[in-house]
Amino acid sequence: MNQLQQRNRSLLIKLLAGTVLMFGFGFLLVPLYDVFCDVTGLNGKLQNTGALTQEYKVDSKRQIRVQFLAVNNESMPWRLRPEQAEISVHPGQMTQTAFLAFNPTERNMVAQAIPSVAPSEAAPYLHKVNCFCFEQQPLAAGEKRAMPLVFMVDDQLPGYISTITLSYTLFDITPESSPVSGIAVAPARSVL
Repeated sequence: MNQLQQRNRSLLIKLLAGTVLMFGFGFLLVPLYDVFCDVTGLNGKLQNTGALTQEYKVDSKRQIRVQFLAVNNESMPWRLRPEQAEISVHPGQMTQTAFLAFNPTERNMVAQAIPSVAPSEAAPYLHKVNCFCFEQQPLAAGEKRAMPLVFMVDDQLPGYISTITLSYTLFDITPESSPVSGIAVAPARSVL
């Protein structure tokens, strides 16, 4: 084998090894990202959801502004907005609000809301007890609905945080394989 063929073979082996390593790294990115977020508290991922497992005292000397945002994924035609754009709460105080959804299309649809919290340091201190984001939300064609949110800001929230922004991104997850008329839609009150 001449020297040119040897260099080509060596280059080919290096390129194949690099391709295999990049492919493997691509599969590891999601678990590595989750570990990174858990360790640093970045990304505003909410982990405190569901029923509270301990008692919290209400800190009536302190007020936290909680701002609400709603964003639709580009393929989602629904209208989603918070009932209130901002609420002032005392840490430890259970608070209820809602997001208002409207399906302006002529077909039944199913949506899923994905929450995010800013600043990310506040995410461990925001406890969502009841949230429309816990479940898929079906809406019939033209239906309007108030979707509830019950939350509490932990009384251990660091003192330098005075404003928390809770944002929801709404995604269309309507099953493409099922007939549109086959989507079960729960009854709801009309509020929009």
